[in-house]
Amino acid sequence: MKKKILLIPLGALALLCCFPILFLCTGMLMDKGELKECLGPVLQGTEGYVSWRLVPRFPTLQNVVELLLDSPEFFVMFWNSVRMTAGILAGQLLVGVPAAWGLARYRFRGRKLLYTLYIILMMMPFQVRMLSDYLVLDRLHILDSHLGIILPAAFSTFPVFIMYRFFGGIPEAVIESARLDGANALQIFGYIGVPLGAGGIVSAMVLGFLEYWNLIEQPLTFLKDKTLWPLSLYLPNIGLERAGTAFASSAAALLPAVFVFLLGQDYLEQGIAAAAVKE
Repeated sequence: MKKKILLIPLGALALLCCFPILFLCTGMLMDKGELKECLGPVLQGTEGYVSWRLVPRFPTLQNVVELLLDSPEFFVMFWNSVRMTAGILAGQLLVGVPAAWGLARYRFRGRKLLYTLYIILMMMPFQVRMLSDYLVLDRLHILDSHLGIILPAAFSTFPVFIMYRFFGGIPEAVIESARLDGANALQIFGYIGVPLGAGGIVSAMVLGFLEYWNLIEQPLTFLKDKTLWPLSLYLPNIGLERAGTAFASSAAALLPAVFVFLLGQDYLEQGIAAAAVKE
């Protein structure tokens, strides 16, 4: 009985959390006149208050058609987001997986200090590192390029933190058995470490995708050429006259994130649980 009573407020909170998605879908199906009537007081400074309807008066797919057929800049920025996100995740696989394995399975002088530095770097927001990142990228002559966004993010410490927990949980007896069978360090990493730590790798990649698909500050700081901007910077530059297109593009940007989240949901839960365990 108590559980059923508890489900009522929890269900109400869940519906409240889903309201922005409903708001987005409703706005995508409204025509320009209805959007102007609802959002005019905010976006145009007209008199009155913002109003909203859960169901459009005259649902239309005009905004979706306009986005797909009359907005070439949307596709440019969409593929910019794809390139940057894919490059970052590939870099994190190449750098983060061996780093996490080395920290978790090898004992060497300064290991704990190095891991502590990783944690400190992970907690630093972008604003703290912005100037140093800018100077380094300028020195390497890769400012105003996608590589300037990909390179710093590829060395992010957060995926190392997630994968470290999974690699550290592999029983030592399994590693010793492989050594007795004649496996070298690279074979142990490739045939034992990576398969047994796949949960941590996938969860780190899912979390990374959800973060880097929506990058705003880094591209805004390092990219001057707007043709290189990702989709996350396309949305804030749409006014009331194209509010319907903004809703449609927001839905299009949301779909890949939802798809990746659903694919990696089980691994993501494992990764969050592992990150919550204290050392």
